[in-house]
Amino acid sequence: MEYGQALELQRELVVERQRGGIPDQLLLLEHPHVITLGRNGRMENLLASGDALASAGISFYPIDRGGDVTYHGPGQLVGYPIMDLRDWKRDVGAYVRAIEQTIIDTLADFGIAAGRIPGLTGVWVDQRKIAAIGVRIGRWVTSHGFALNVSTDLSYFQYIVPCGLAKPVTSMAQLGVRASLAGVSETLIAHFGRVFGCEMAAPVLAAPEREI
Repeated sequence: MEYGQALELQRELVVERQRGGIPDQLLLLEHPHVITLGRNGRMENLLASGDALASAGISFYPIDRGGDVTYHGPGQLVGYPIMDLRDWKRDVGAYVRAIEQTIIDTLADFGIAAGRIPGLTGVWVDQRKIAAIGVRIGRWVTSHGFALNVSTDLSYFQYIVPCGLAKPVTSMAQLGVRASLAGVSETLIAHFGRVFGCEMAAPVLAAPEREI
C-alpha cells in the first residue's frame, strides 16, 4: 500500500477507535519505497536531496509519529496497531516494550536471537537494528508502529541515518533466514495477541488498493 493511503487509513481508524466505534486493530502491510521523518527528526539525518530521492523512486513524508528518520520498502513487514491503551495499560513505555517483545519472540521462532539495547528503542541483533519503532498516542489511542526487515533491500538505508543513529541495519534474509511476509505475519499475529493479552480475529484482506 502506498504510504499516503496507509496514513489516511490510520487516521480514519484512530478517529473511529477514539469514538468507540471499532475494536482495536492491527494493520500489517508492505510499502513501496518511502522515507518518513518523525516530529522529533532532524533533516541532517536525511542524506539525499529531494531530486535524488525522486530519481531513486523514493517518496518522502514528514509525519507526526515519534522518532527520527526511517525507511520503508518492499520486503519489510510494517505494523500499525490502532489500540486504546485505556483498555490495556496507560503506559506508553510499557506499550513500546510490548511491541519490542512481540518482535523478539517472533524472530525467536525463526531461529534469530534478537534483543534490546539499553536506552535505545527497537529490536537489535548483535548491535544491528532489525526492527524500528515509532509511535503516536492521541487521547490514549495508538497509531504508527513498527517495521521489521524481512527481506528488505538494505542498500536503501544509504539515504538516511536510520533513526538518527550511526548503527548498521540488518534483515532476516541477511541473517540467513528465508521467510515470506505472510509467514512472518502469521507468527507475529500470534505473539501480538499473547503479549497484549487480546484475542486476534481472523485476518481480513481489504480491497487491493487497501491491502492490509
